[in-house]
Order: sequence, then C-alpha cells, then structure tokens
Amino acid sequence: MADLMSNDMFLAFSKYATIVVLKMMFMAPLTGYFRITRKGAQNWHFVQAFSNSEDRKKMLQTNPDVERVRRCHQNDLENIISFVVIGLLYAFTGPDLSTALLHFQVFVGSRFIHTVSYLLALPQPSRGLSWVVGIITTFSMAYRVLTTALFL
Repeated sequence: MADLMSNDMFLAFSKYATIVVLKMMFMAPLTGYFRITRKGAQNWHFVQAFSNSEDRKKMLQTNPDVERVRRCHQNDLENIISFVVIGLLYAFTGPDLSTALLHFQVFVGSRFIHTVSYLLALPQPSRGLSWVVGIITTFSMAYRVLTTALFL
C-alpha cells in the first residue's frame, strides 16, 4: 500500500476519483433537501412523518425540482462508478501522467458542468454536451485498458 501512495499516477487518480465520488454522495442529501422544501415526497412513510393529513396527498405528487435533482443523482451513479472502475484500471496501464491528468480533469469538470446544467435547468445542449465529454473521456480510458490488455 505504501508503494501505491508514493505513485504519482495512483495519487492523481485517487484525488479526482474522490472528488467525483464526494460530489455524487452530496446529491443524496440534496435530493432529500429538495423533497422537504418542495414538499415532493416519494414514500408514504415520509409523508406521514413530515406533514399533516391535509398536505399528505399533495406531497405524494411528483415535483419537477425534486425529479430534476433525483435524475441528476441517478446520472452520477451511472457515470461516476464507471469512471472509478475504468480509471483505476487505466491508471495501472502506465499512461503518461500528463495524459492521465487530462483524462481525470476533463471527466471531473464535465460532471460538475453536467450537475450545474441539470440543477439550474440550463438549456440544451449544455447538459448533453457535458455528458458526452465525460463519456468520451471514460471510453478513451477504456480503450487504453483494452488495447494494453490485448497486447500483453
């Protein structure tokens, strides 16, 4: 383990993976905050805990703000987990550090732009383009992993 912690590639990957994983984890309490403040619950037991009987039916209705945050979190789960797995394998293929940093930074930047675009409901193609940039970055790393593994 000490060898990994002195490896610049592994440290760079660890830093950027941690940033996006923390960002993804932040989305869960943000969804809860939106559910409470927008009165958009999803579960009956949640409605019983936070409202009186008159508001219960209203709270079970879908709220567009809550759904936007929830979908953004779902998109993070779909993309960040792939990045972490592929990025770790990519780091072990021995790429040039500057190339790896570019991959990691572009992915992290694309996820933050995607989240801001989603939460602020910015017009397309801002959200779509940021998603495409992130997925292309992940595919680029996956290509390196596959080509390295095929020619071993």
